[in-house]
Amino acid sequence: MTCALRSIFLSLLMLCAGLAAPARAEVVVSFYSHDFGDRFPHAFIVMKGTLDATGEVVDSNYGFTAVSVSPAILLGSVKGKVESSKPDYIEKSDRQFDVTVDDATYARVMAKVTEWRDREQPSYSLNKRNCVHFVMELAEVVGLKVDRKSKLFKKPKSFLIEVRGLNPALVDPAPAPAP
Repeated sequence: MTCALRSIFLSLLMLCAGLAAPARAEVVVSFYSHDFGDRFPHAFIVMKGTLDATGEVVDSNYGFTAVSVSPAILLGSVKGKVESSKPDYIEKSDRQFDVTVDDATYARVMAKVTEWRDREQPSYSLNKRNCVHFVMELAEVVGLKVDRKSKLFKKPKSFLIEVRGLNPALVDPAPAPAP
């Protein structure tokens, strides 16, 4: 084999090896808001992707809300819960922005979700520990700047728009493809 042919062969071999390399796995954390209504939570996250270390496929969502929505939430703390929403609720909600995270950050997000899930009851407070406070802490975990003294803790969409404004690298997400 001539030197030129050998070089071409090696170049093609290296190119093929590069194409066969596994794609980098990642998890996208999407922050959502849902305009006020009779379904909860009004702020939540959706996580989709694949973990590098294990190849585990991630497709989950988490929000925080009162166990029972009643006038009692206006008077003080009530029982709270972390819950997942059904696909139709997510589809009718507004995705405000996405953040791509590595395995270690994903693990920290899940630890924060577990911390909120395991809090001593009553854990929900409209003024101190509601769905917006929950997503605020998750935004911090993924490395975003937040205003812990925001006046928007009862306005999920406005709060997430504020977070987007505090983090200029975030952009509006592309609209979801039509079914």
